[in-house]
Amino acid sequence: MKHLTIASIPGDGIGKEVVPQAERLLKAVAELHGGITFDFTSFPWSSDYYLEHGMMMPEDGLEQLKPFDAIFLGAVGNPKLVPDHISLWGLLIKIRREFEQVINIRPAKVLQGIQSPLANPKDFDLLVVRENSEGEYSSSGGRIHSGEDEVAIQNAIFTRKGTERAMRYAFDLALKRNKQVTSATKSNGIIHSMPFWDEVFQEVSKDYEGVRTDSQHIDALAAFFVTKPEQFDVIVASNLFGDILTDIGAAIMGSIGIALLPI
Repeated sequence: MKHLTIASIPGDGIGKEVVPQAERLLKAVAELHGGITFDFTSFPWSSDYYLEHGMMMPEDGLEQLKPFDAIFLGAVGNPKLVPDHISLWGLLIKIRREFEQVINIRPAKVLQGIQSPLANPKDFDLLVVRENSEGEYSSSGGRIHSGEDEVAIQNAIFTRKGTERAMRYAFDLALKRNKQVTSATKSNGIIHSMPFWDEVFQEVSKDYEGVRTDSQHIDALAAFFVTKPEQFDVIVASNLFGDILTDIGAAIMGSIGIALLPI
């Protein structure tokens, strides 16, 4: 019998509705199939918590989470109460960065009983691997001056280690699926980070001779997710591009609230 301890953080908004029901579902699955049990411990960290305590989680919050096997996080953000950059960076992104949750995996596929908004979904079954620790979601940058002279600078940070790690993960998954990897890029408009991304992709692909590859600019790729999603298998993308693609993937499934684990 495998026993898993789960830190449950319902968070904000719909998370408070979804997480308790998901816990019930997981416990029911465990009872039906056996061999596994779940023990959930709930934490009230959220925008409401911030309004009461001035922080999204306690100063020792990460230490409290360390003993658990996994973290089940519902939703973060209530811009009417707390600015997004405070709520996200004070909870979700803090957990991602400190625990080095460097890969985000989100499948999108046609599911029986769920109506896709696409006229002809053609049984698409794709998997997006999103680099989850750096890229466009970097804290590097700043703001200076004020008024009409105000300047905001936001730096995108791409390391070879982080980029290659995500790509190799994608290729390894493709070997277990249909042996096809698509790279999301924008090297025709972003002249430093995206050519670097393309170069690393080409280098990594040489170690996977049996896997078909192609690169698609993110604007076209986003459109293809809607017009012909069935042509894709595994897609590897930077933090921002992966964020966009996974939301489109969830939408064409029929609900942005559907989450799946890869099989």
